[in-house]
Amino acid sequence: MSPPCHCTRLRIATRKMTALYDTALAPTGINVAQFSILRTIERRQPVSLTELGRLLALDRSTMGRNVRVLEKQGLVALGRGKDQREAAASLTETGTATLRAAEPLWEDCQTDMGRRLGAERLALLDQLNQLL
Repeated sequence: MSPPCHCTRLRIATRKMTALYDTALAPTGINVAQFSILRTIERRQPVSLTELGRLLALDRSTMGRNVRVLEKQGLVALGRGKDQREAAASLTETGTATLRAAEPLWEDCQTDMGRRLGAERLALLDQLNQLL
């Protein structure tokens, strides 16, 4: 019998963690992936979709689809960046307000996850991200 697949075990843990964050953020109408995108846009705006994808380790087409959903929700505006050929994302007023409403919910969930995992396991997450 072969050992359990490390990738599958990590994906299951990630789905469970994502569900906890999504539940915490549900009152704002966004999920944790959208929260992460909104926060990254806010910090870099206007930011090209290519750069946004690089920052969040997503390919350009996936990032484009995700940002267009946020645009349809009225949270993000797409325009042209420094390179006129590239779309650039910025938060709308509604996007900023949604992010502000989500931040304390995210922080509470983050604190809870920190307690559940403990400092040693959190350090392992950082190490894993540096290795891969």
